[in-house]
Amino acid sequence: MATIVKYRDRGASKNQFPKRIISPSRQSVCCFSDMEEIGEAQQEGRWVFQYRRCRTCGFTVRLILREIPDADLLEELREILANALTRKVPDL
Repeated sequence: MATIVKYRDRGASKNQFPKRIISPSRQSVCCFSDMEEIGEAQQEGRWVFQYRRCRTCGFTVRLILREIPDADLLEELREILANALTRKVPDL
C-alpha cells in the first residue's frame, strides 16, 4: 500500500494533507494521548484506513480500520454452511 507519509528525522514535521505528511520516524511519549484523525476514512483495495497524527510532535501513522470482505469467498462460505446445516431425514 502506498502512503503519503514520509518519515524523516531531520527538519520539522509538516501536515500537507492530502498530498504529503512529513513525520518523525519514531513516536514520542506525547503520541499516546495527542493523536488526532487526519481527513476522512479512505479505501484502497479491500482495506479501509485513516491517517492519525500527533498534535504535539507530528508523528503520523496509517491506521487500518477494517478489511472489506471478499464477496466471492462469503458466498462460498454461505453455501458450505447451508449444506452443512441441512438435516438429512431418511425415507420411511
